[in-house]
Amino acid sequence: MCISTYFEARACVRSNASNMSGGKTTKAAYALAELCYNTLLEDGLKAKVAVETGVCIPAVENIIEANTYLSGIGFGSGGLSAAHAIHNGFTILEECHHLYHGEKVAFGRLTQLILENSPQEELDTVIELCIDLGLPVTLSDMGIKKIRAEDIRKVAQTSCADGETIHNMPFVVIPEDVYAAILCADALGRLYK
Repeated sequence: MCISTYFEARACVRSNASNMSGGKTTKAAYALAELCYNTLLEDGLKAKVAVETGVCIPAVENIIEANTYLSGIGFGSGGLSAAHAIHNGFTILEECHHLYHGEKVAFGRLTQLILENSPQEELDTVIELCIDLGLPVTLSDMGIKKIRAEDIRKVAQTSCADGETIHNMPFVVIPEDVYAAILCADALGRLYK
């Protein structure tokens, strides 16, 4: 959840969508969501290396705060959008059942950025961060070794079901858009690998 908090809150602000408690995104929640993302950029790789080494440094403490407090308030009061809906879509594929929630959300976040036609510089930053942290940036990373159009279309359809948070995006999103964005996110991720 942590890696998508800012981008999902940003989409909710742009669309004036309701947050998870039924209100509107507050300035404080948005600021915390942005701080969460900036903390990941600043301390994510250092924290990962420290944990893999078996030590605790300030970066680890900062990432714990980002994952629990900043992301918790950021998503609860900021709102969810496409990244979590796309996560929900991927839960229908057997190949993705081994993944953690955050791994599916990370790829969903990349797909959301494609849907938003985000600037290339932002995409570069997010993809490089994901690679540094060992998060999926391709369908193969997600466990999907053979891409079947019908499976990706089912993921897209599920992502756009009534009541899904993808409808908090600041524009109308249909399954065909999600299908195209997933395939584009995969192709873009492969360019970095």
